[in-house]
Amino acid sequence: MRILIAEDDQVLADGLLRTLRAAGAAVDHVASGSEADAALLTNNEFDLLILDLGLPRMHGLEVLKRLRSRGSTLPVLILTAADSVEERVRGLDLGADDYMAKPFALQELEARVRALVRRGNGAASSQIKHGPLVYDQAGRVATIDGKMVELSARELGLLEVLLQRAGRLVSKDQLVERLCEWGEEVSNNAIEVYIHRLRKKIEKGPIRIATVRGLGYCLEKIPG
Repeated sequence: MRILIAEDDQVLADGLLRTLRAAGAAVDHVASGSEADAALLTNNEFDLLILDLGLPRMHGLEVLKRLRSRGSTLPVLILTAADSVEERVRGLDLGADDYMAKPFALQELEARVRALVRRGNGAASSQIKHGPLVYDQAGRVATIDGKMVELSARELGLLEVLLQRAGRLVSKDQLVERLCEWGEEVSNNAIEVYIHRLRKKIEKGPIRIATVRGLGYCLEKIPG
């Protein structure tokens, strides 16, 4: 998953970055409202926005208002001071999906992030199933016919994207956008290598990753 954090407290931002990256997410960070607004204007591959309201150069509520005015349904988790009930209410009224009052437990934030991303993808469960293949987003474990498949962090991220769009074509550019943070260099050749490794581990029985040359990849079930 790809997450944007808009938070001007560097200590808190560093903690969020470490926690969410350890959970397998690609995470980008901005420290002002204007930077958040610009990032959201130019990138539509984020799965979630974690938005502090007390941002410099543009208040978080204005960032949220602009995002929703563009018709975006991106899930938004707002961060607020514990005593700012009025701001929390206004944020929810403007289209935020959830909020957390500072200070908060990082473990709870992780759980809320997973729930919001699932909701954004139209899933009620943390498990995504594709034939005998099951991926548990909470535990970051993939199984085929109940047997665990050993996958690297990058392979798990790739599998998650393909499962979320199973049956639909996913281009190499889309994979790079969903898996990689700003400044991280991942070439199309590298994506091909990751796809090759993932294929060797999951293409069992009726599952395959089809290649549409020049266009991208599609996770399919082979008719029995």
